[in-house]
Amino acid sequence: MFFKNKNNTSNSNNANALLISIMIAIFLGFLIGGLFPEMSLKFSIFGEIFLNILMMLVVPMVILSMLVGISKLDNLRSLGKIGSKTLVYYLSTTAISVCLGIVLVNLIQPGSGLNIQLPEDSNQYISKSTAISETLKQLIVGNPEQEQQGLIAYNLFLAMAKMDILPLIVFSLFFGASLSSLGKKAKKTIQFLSVLNDGIMQLVNWVMYIAPLGIFGLITARIGKAGGYEGFLPELISLGKFSLTVLLGLSIHALLVLCLLLKFIGKRNPINFAKGVATALMNAFSTASSTATLPLTLQGVQQQNKISKKTSNFVLPLGATINMDGTAIYEAVAAIFIAQLYGLELSFAQQTVIFLTATLAAIGAAGIPEAGLVTMVIVLKAVHLPIEGIGLILTIDWLLDRFRTTVNVWGDSVGAAIIERYENKETTSDEMVS
Repeated sequence: MFFKNKNNTSNSNNANALLISIMIAIFLGFLIGGLFPEMSLKFSIFGEIFLNILMMLVVPMVILSMLVGISKLDNLRSLGKIGSKTLVYYLSTTAISVCLGIVLVNLIQPGSGLNIQLPEDSNQYISKSTAISETLKQLIVGNPEQEQQGLIAYNLFLAMAKMDILPLIVFSLFFGASLSSLGKKAKKTIQFLSVLNDGIMQLVNWVMYIAPLGIFGLITARIGKAGGYEGFLPELISLGKFSLTVLLGLSIHALLVLCLLLKFIGKRNPINFAKGVATALMNAFSTASSTATLPLTLQGVQQQNKISKKTSNFVLPLGATINMDGTAIYEAVAAIFIAQLYGLELSFAQQTVIFLTATLAAIGAAGIPEAGLVTMVIVLKAVHLPIEGIGLILTIDWLLDRFRTTVNVWGDSVGAAIIERYENKETTSDEMVS
């Protein structure tokens, strides 16, 4: 027990030291990037190396963590229970976030009054059924033109190469379930996979030693590309009202909706829980990638917040792919904002289409930087809004992407706590009955 407590204290101290180092790196990044923009571009290599290493670990980590987590379930009935609860949570919070975004953008009207000239006749919209069916089709079978695979992949190796995580999760889900069904016959294979998974997590621990340097490079280079403070500040001001609407929606969802769910359903203290995943949240803001942040999210949830590996190894990799609350808010606000810029009135039916397609598009969005811009095309096409409107928000998207990614990761972490709570309650109930 003594050694266990000593190790826990050491882990906590290391996590605190890493968090402080990351905060210092972010501060120095903003300072040097703003004051010395030309010089700061030279530091971009540190950020690129750090991001490449994290992305290199994502595919083996997702496959192994899912395989180990699912194969160690007692039976397939357990997989069905945890899977159904996870999907219900993710779909519910995504739908809530889209509703929140739609309400706020209609109340604040950030794009009204500007009446930018339409590039072409764009006041007609395609039918609801066509938009939704096309979105579902891309989600299930992918987009062959872009070699992007959906839930059902025809080539797993191509999915790995293209970083299409969703089909890898589906494969791991069913393969892990098949290993679980084999019983004692698969015991050695599961142990082998577990050792490989531990090895990947150890690599993640080592990578964290260079995290502050990598984050410093990412922040410094991005502000340097904007030309320092002179180019960075106008970007913030030019789309201030739109940014305010997005940030208000993200804040309400993260600090009110998710915290209330964590407090009253997950039975966790939101402040203490946030401290446990603070490093992951900082990294999410810095990298703008929930997929690249997944190793840190797993580490914080398991080691700092004491969520079981059985739950977190299933919930978090799935959440990094399909649970995009921040992205859902952003896409709903951005689509209606673009309509307001062009002076187009959207009916209730059209906004309902935006609600449905934004929810599905957020689920299908990749956990990589700027992925929301790609899936936003689906939302805009759903009501035939001009795709050129995306160009109007590009100047601020890179910064908002960091905020929405942070909310995505926070939502995944809260989901792990809530699912863990229900799993424990059912386990206790089953033991009492037996």
